[in-house]
Amino acid sequence: MIPYGKQSISQDDIDAVVDVLKSDWLTQGPKVPEFESAISNYCGAQHACATNSATSALHIACLALGVAKNDSVWTSPISFVASANCALYCGATIDFVDIDLETGNMSVNALENKLKAAKENNCLPKVVIPVHLAGQSCNMQAIHKLALKYDFKIIEDASHAIGAKYLGKQVGCCEFSDITVFSFHPVKIITSAEGGMAVTNVQKLAKRLKRLRSHGITSDPAEMTEPSHGPWYYQQIELGFNYRMTDLQAALGLSQLNEMNSFIIKRNELAGIYNDNLTHSNLIHLKQSVNHYSSYHLYIMRLVNSDSKHHKSVICHMRESGINAHVHYIPIHLQPYYKSLGFKLGDYPNAERFYNQAITLPLHPTLAPEQQDKVIQTLKNYLIKTIITTKV
Repeated sequence: MIPYGKQSISQDDIDAVVDVLKSDWLTQGPKVPEFESAISNYCGAQHACATNSATSALHIACLALGVAKNDSVWTSPISFVASANCALYCGATIDFVDIDLETGNMSVNALENKLKAAKENNCLPKVVIPVHLAGQSCNMQAIHKLALKYDFKIIEDASHAIGAKYLGKQVGCCEFSDITVFSFHPVKIITSAEGGMAVTNVQKLAKRLKRLRSHGITSDPAEMTEPSHGPWYYQQIELGFNYRMTDLQAALGLSQLNEMNSFIIKRNELAGIYNDNLTHSNLIHLKQSVNHYSSYHLYIMRLVNSDSKHHKSVICHMRESGINAHVHYIPIHLQPYYKSLGFKLGDYPNAERFYNQAITLPLHPTLAPEQQDKVIQTLKNYLIKTIITTKV
């Protein structure tokens, strides 16, 4: 089976992990801050906080921004459930902003209209979480202008988008957001096996992020409620979590970072081949906006002029042919848990339409030319066959 995503592990990566295994530090050692420093330098951000997953990073990002009971957080319905769950973990309510069908990202127009209505009803969000679907940044400059006007904070869910660029700068520089979150899951751009990172330009946020990821504990005398008892002393000053990244994970992430630019170049090359060869009238590529450079975590197309039955048949045929075609994502508001909160079919029509059209094709640096050719030919041949069958 040709996977839709796959990690690329080199001997250098293996050696980096083995070096840590042979060292005195396996969990909280020097590699974690080294990885944080490397990511913040790469992105052009001032601070970074490594975590055991992007889900954890999203959770403590919300907490660091003060999200709590009676607050509201808005995000995209086309994302993994973690983008919404993080608000509920804080006791807040969650709501969604419909997407732009051409990009799959949060629609600025839909956001602005929803904000206008929320202001009239005195229910503006405390935080908005735009999701950079498939590796392309949302229109952060426009969202930031709305944040200034309507007084909300921004967390960029860039789980797909490390290495991407927006307006000539790295995603994660936080020019238009308070915090940006990355994922290092194995199918992402680079991996630390599992892991995440929150980056910010605000020192106060960075300190709280690091405290929250480690049980709410501090060893900084300036943060303590009484003088330190000695060099062993620490205090728990708030309720935190064990969301820490290990040195083993950080070592792998550091090694992978050396190859990230080449990974992204390869992903863009593969995407270009798909763009050039999949020109069927029933297929629409996700639009790549001007002044955006995607890291292409995923390659998503939309199958138009088809019903849900045909959409399913295409994906099943690809899988039967040894190609793990996939769908990103099931709209969060249609998950049973979120339906129990009051969301329903019809709430976000663009997201629902996107779900019924989206096909994710294999895309990763180790995808061989013959594998990609098989993906292209299998999809094209099946679309031709089913169109002819339908017409007959």
